[in-house]
This record gives sequence, C-alpha cells and structure tokens, in this order.
Amino acid sequence: MNKQTSKRILLGVGGGIAAYKICEVASALTKQGILVRAVLTEAAQRFVAPLTFATLCRHPAYTDSDFWQANQGRPLHIELAEWADVILVAPLTANTLAKLTYGLADNLLTNTLLASTCPVLLAPAMNTDMWQQTAVQRNWTQLCQEPRYHTVGPGAGRLACDRVGEGRLAEPAEILSYLQSLLYSQGQRDLSGKQLLISAGSTREYLDPVRFIGNPSTGKMGIALTQAAHHRGGAVTLVHGPIADSLMQTLPPVRTYFTPGAADMREALLAEAPQADWIIMAAAVADVRPTKTASQKLPKQVLPSQLPLETVPDIVAELGQIKRSHQKLIGFAAQTGDVVPPALYKLTQKRLDAIVANPVDQPDSGFGSDRNQAIFIDKSGEQQAILPCSKLTMAHQILSLIYQSSLIAGST
Repeated sequence: MNKQTSKRILLGVGGGIAAYKICEVASALTKQGILVRAVLTEAAQRFVAPLTFATLCRHPAYTDSDFWQANQGRPLHIELAEWADVILVAPLTANTLAKLTYGLADNLLTNTLLASTCPVLLAPAMNTDMWQQTAVQRNWTQLCQEPRYHTVGPGAGRLACDRVGEGRLAEPAEILSYLQSLLYSQGQRDLSGKQLLISAGSTREYLDPVRFIGNPSTGKMGIALTQAAHHRGGAVTLVHGPIADSLMQTLPPVRTYFTPGAADMREALLAEAPQADWIIMAAAVADVRPTKTASQKLPKQVLPSQLPLETVPDIVAELGQIKRSHQKLIGFAAQTGDVVPPALYKLTQKRLDAIVANPVDQPDSGFGSDRNQAIFIDKSGEQQAILPCSKLTMAHQILSLIYQSSLIAGST
C-alpha cells in the first residue's frame, strides 16, 4: 500500500449492535475525500457484512480470512498499520478492550493495532452492567493512560438491550469531529494543563416572553473551538446562549453554562474568568436591549411604535480590564466589508491579546455556515489569514496561533 497525500483512516469494527452506526462514519469520511479502510472482527460480521463497508469505503473490507491467507507481499497487518494516519476502534467491545490492555493479538485488528504507531480513537459500547464491571473499568483506566489512545464516549441512554444507562456508543457526529481533530493534531495534546473559557452562540434580549432582540449566531464556531480544545487536552468551560440540541449533542464532556441573555452571560464569564488561562469570546453578544421587559406577552395593539433601548454592558471590555498578566483574551469581530480596520480598533480598545476578524457577508462563511474564514490579528498587529475551511479546522488554526503567540511572548 503506497502512501498518498490524502488523509487515511482505518476503521476497526468490533462485534456489537452499534456497529451499524460506523457505516455512517465510513460514508461521511469518504464523502469528505478521506481514504478509508475497514477491518471487521469475526463477531462484527454477524452484525454488518463486509460488503457494506467495502461499498461505503470504495475499497474491499478486510477480515481475518485475509489475515491468515498467504500472500507474496508484506504482512497485511504491517501494511495497514503503516498506511493509517488515524485508527478508529468502534464499537470497542469488552473483549477487544481486554486484549489491547494486555497486549494480546489473535486477529487482524489487534495485530494491526499493536503494529501501529498512529493515534487511536477508542469508542466503547456495551451493556451498562458489562461497562461497570470492575475488570472492564480497570482495563479502561489502564489503556487510557497510554498517550496514543484517545477516547470518545460512552454515552448514556437507551441501549439495544432496553437497559437505560451508560454504555451507548458515541454519536457519529461526535466521532467524526474527534477524527478530524486527530488528523489535524496527529494526536498531540499540546493544550494539556490549560484552562480555557469559551463563549458561544447568541444572546436574546427579551421585550416580553415571546419577543426578543437577537442575531443569527448558531454557536457552531464556539462549539468547534470547544471540541478542538478538548481533543487537544485542554480543560474547557463553555458559556453559551441558545444553541440547537443537535449541535449540543456533539459536545465532548466539558463544563457548560446556559446563559440566554447578555446579563446571564456576563455573570457566568466574570465568575469563571479568574480560573482561565485563555478566554476566547466567540459569542455574538447583543449590543442593546429593551429598557423594560414585560412579564406577559404584550398585545399587538399596545406594542410601542418606538422601542426604548439601552446599551448592554461590554463583556469583552470588562474582561480586558480585569485580566491578569498570564491570561490571554481573544475576541471575535464579525464584520461586513473590510474586516480589518474595525477589528484593529476593537483589539486596541478592549485590551485584547488577539482578535479573529471574520466576514459574514461572504458566501459559505459566517453565521450558520459549516465553513468559515478569517484574519487572525495579534496585539502587535501581525495578521494571519485563515483561508476558507470547516469551522473545526479553523478552530484548530486559531488555537495553534494563540499557542504560538503565547510561546513568542514567553507565556504558555
């Protein structure tokens, strides 16, 4: 197998009913232009046929029958181990977990894993009682101590056995985001030991219980920053406004505060700021709010023809005033037209260490889009363009630029 320029992910599919979810992962990765190969254990084939993965991956799927056949080339498990940039094992069963913990290799998948050196993402799935067994938890804890193993899940919910509890395979969207992060970071945990405080989404300033002043921010950029930071070892606290449940379900296990209004967000951020090393303000906070809020819905005929407004306290500026010397405060400037001048003004006036200026009037960019672009400006005024890419990729680039600027400043 020759090395290629495309990214390469090997799927190790274990024997569990959740194996069907990995079909969605395989399909999504292939559509993204990533080269995907699949190895199925003997038990996995009882749930999903190799032909299914062969079709989704656009390449024959491998089984133990391929492993034990004589071939004229190099051993298959060595070829696969050297080919992969990242390996996903999902669903990770109690059996495969035990084998990996003790270095056992009796099939193609476990031999390939032992022969590989790339990052491995483990996604366990099993019955709650199985997952909670002392032996399983001991194996899990021991395996997680090895640096190249990364983990996603398990989640909690209704399982295939009708039990409600922990042991559910992580959702495909969560697995996919972690795989994308590993392709970018190559498994490095360069943010380990860092405390990050991130804001995301919009705020709503209510006139009455059903009417509010808001903006189109969906929180996708803040969620992407949270994912990227967590995947790179950072400890994240997320303060967010209203965000769709489907997007919130892709969050890794981080501390969260739901803050529907600017006053709520301000209170949470000021309380959490002293503990943070980096504060990244990706939320689109309201600038104004109604001077009065009615406790009941106002009849249409009594709505004011002119709505009295007041200025919302500037949270970013407040944080800039109280930040300590070791802390980094990064702002966002969603702009139309020439994004640089207003971003530079905001950078200086609010005592930021850097600002991300992103256009919201460009196609496939800005609010609601899965992609984005920006100009990263540090406090010296140096500019770095972030070309159009997925928001998760942009999040990683932002974190890398913050990290690099911290190194230059002598404060990591």
